[in-house]
Formats: sequence, structure tokens, C-alpha cells
Amino acid sequence: MAGEGGSSVAVRSGGGRGIVISDNWPGYSLDLFTYPQHYYGDLEYVLIPHGIIVDRTERLAKDIMQDIGDNDIVVLCVLKGGYKFCADLVEHIKNLSRNSERFISMKVDFVRLKSYHVDTLFFWTSDLMQTPQENDQSMQDMQIMGADDLSKLTGKNVLIVEDIVGTGRTMKVLLNNIEKYKPKMIKVASLLVKRTSRPDGYRPDYYGFEIPDLFVVGYALDYNEHFRDLNHICVINDHGKAKYRV
Repeated sequence: MAGEGGSSVAVRSGGGRGIVISDNWPGYSLDLFTYPQHYYGDLEYVLIPHGIIVDRTERLAKDIMQDIGDNDIVVLCVLKGGYKFCADLVEHIKNLSRNSERFISMKVDFVRLKSYHVDTLFFWTSDLMQTPQENDQSMQDMQIMGADDLSKLTGKNVLIVEDIVGTGRTMKVLLNNIEKYKPKMIKVASLLVKRTSRPDGYRPDYYGFEIPDLFVVGYALDYNEHFRDLNHICVINDHGKAKYRV
């Protein structure tokens, strides 16, 4: 059973701007929290409780205000998993801006990323970033969907908001596409950074938590469209994977 926070040096402040959750962190027992009854039996433990997510998001908003306050910002939210983190982050920034001499004017837009690798007949979307079927092939043909004409980003300050960064390949391709339009500045904020066996060395400018290579759900992170209504970030168990497998 997951512990109640007693593992030594399991959670620490990272050298950058994130909280590092180590591989031996046992998490929190599900019995300590409330969560939707239809997910009973589908989860291992709570990795990050909702209240900690909220507090950490508020601190990220403060960091962003300190770094890029007094600027007009175009926020690009990467769907679908990033919508809840983006909404909460933007709301915290607005609240800080209202009570500060530094004012941030924000426009929020949404993008969805898709790639099709012909050789492997593999269809990939950003929502499947965690699945075992993650595409390790080249993603240079990634299609950016949903946003207005990206040429409108020329000369603008852009903040990309993502739910989770794994290998970093996806974000690098997205950044390369946006940089073609010569924005004034690009910053990336991600709620989670996952330690993977094949990282590309990419780190977002702002991130909430660095986590082990686990399959996590909740706080809009899904498994085949399930678990988006779960407020905590939890680790799914084998029963849950089998139950909601397509």
C-alpha cells in the first residue's frame, strides 16, 4: 500500500523550477482522499493531491509574472490534457495581475498536435503521449491543429502550456514550427516533466513536478478519454488499463 509521505528524500526541490518526485516515492493511500466512485479499483495510489497541484500552479503563475510581467502574452494551450492546468494557471496569473503594478494582457488560443507516420501506419496525438504505443519515429510532419493562423504570432510573446513533457520530442517540433514565424519570445510551462529512459535533454521554462516514468491520470490527464474528471494525479493500475483499453 502507498505510504503517507514517510519515505526519506522522496520529494525535493529541483535544481531548476520544479519539485522532483523520486522513484522511491510511495505516494499517498487512496483511502486518504475522495475520488469518483466509478474509478474504485482502477488506481494504485495518489501521486500528487489536488491541493498541492493548486498551490504549485499558483507559484508557477507568480514566477511567470516576475519574468514576463508588463507584456502582452499569447497563451497556446495544448489540448486535450493541458486545458485544466492552463485554465488554472491563467486564472492565477490574472489574479496576480489585478493586484500588481505589473499588468499582463493575455489572449488564449488552443492547439492540438497530430502526426502520421506512413511507414508504421501509426496515428499519434498529443493525448497519447504516455501510452505504450508512443511513436518513437521522426515527428517532423506533425500537424498543428485548432489555432488561428500561426503567422499572427510574429513579434508576439508566446507562452505554451502543456500537461506533460516526456522525451521532449513533441515540444521541440512544436517550438521549431512556431519559431518559423519569428515571435518575440517563446516560453513553455508544463505541469509535469516525466523522467524517461531516452530523454532529449529538453526542459520547459516552467514546470510543476518532475515525476518518475509512470502512467499517470487525473487533473485532465486521461487514458482513452477516462479519468479527466479525477482531481488528483494518480497512478493507474493494471486493472484500470485493462478496463478502459480500446
